Order: sequence, then C-alpha cells, then structure tokens
Amino acid sequence: MSRFLSAAAAILAATLLQVGIAPYIALGDAVPNLLLLVVVTLALVQGPRAGTLAGFSAGLLLDLIGTAPIGPAALVFCVVGFVAGSLQANTFAEGWRLPLLILFVASLTSEMLYATVLAVLGLGGFGIEEVLGVMLPGAVYNAALAVLVYPWLARFLRQEKAVTTFRRMV
Repeated sequence: MSRFLSAAAAILAATLLQVGIAPYIALGDAVPNLLLLVVVTLALVQGPRAGTLAGFSAGLLLDLIGTAPIGPAALVFCVVGFVAGSLQANTFAEGWRLPLLILFVASLTSEMLYATVLAVLGLGGFGIEEVLGVMLPGAVYNAALAVLVYPWLARFLRQEKAVTTFRRMV
C-alpha cells in the first residue's frame, strides 16, 4: 500500500472513530482526540511535510464535521503536524518513551492553541479550570491511548520496515 493510501485510510478511520466512538469512551470531560494521534504518529514516521499535509486534512475534516468555524482545527493540526514531524529524526532511536512524550505535549498544545484561536475569533476563551479540568486530562488520556495505538499505527504508516534513523537529540 502506498504512503498516501495508508495515511488517507488512517485519517478516514480516525475520523469515523472520532465521531462514532470517542464521545462514548470519554472519561469525564476528557474526550480522546484520535485524529491528533494519527497526525502526530504520521508526522513522527514520515516527517514534517507529511505531518503538515495530514494535519491540515484531518483538521479540515474535523472542522467540517463539528459546529465550530471552518479553519481553526486545520490550522492547529497543521502546525502540530509540522512540529512533530520536525522531530522525526530523533524518535525511533530513542525508543517508545519519546514518541509518547511528544504525543502528550502535542495533545496539550493543540488543545490550548485551538482554544486560543477560538478566543481570538471571539468564540470563547479558557482559563485555568479548563486547562486543569479538560485539557490536561485529555492529554493524559491521549497519551494512555497512544501506548496501545502508537506501535501498531507507526508500523502501519511506516513505508520502509527497517529503521534507518539513528541520530540523537543534542
């Protein structure tokens, strides 16, 4: 399967699961963001260009499905996909902990960026209650799901089966 088809299939499956299942597996106010897990995993596996394109596509799908204005999720996922993809060269050489940390930080950052973009548009705001009550538990929930999903998804999205990157962060 080509890289494009596997990425498109993963984004489409995550979209369907986000709409159909994610609201029912929420823990309190923390709803998992399955599209973000796919975007960050794809970015870590295929690099910043693929992460940016996948982020824009997934964010646009999320915007079209949701009730918020069209564009904020596409912008946020695009930025998060690019930043996560920029860390691609350092993830596989470090084992599984670094990708999970990146997924946790990306989840928390994306929620805060999304709330900030909505606040700039005059459609809401957020305070410490939202950060501690919704965004932080959501990031922990996404990281916990990533423990189960990331190895399988990374293997599915990786074009070449052998790991060729061994550079370390300095």
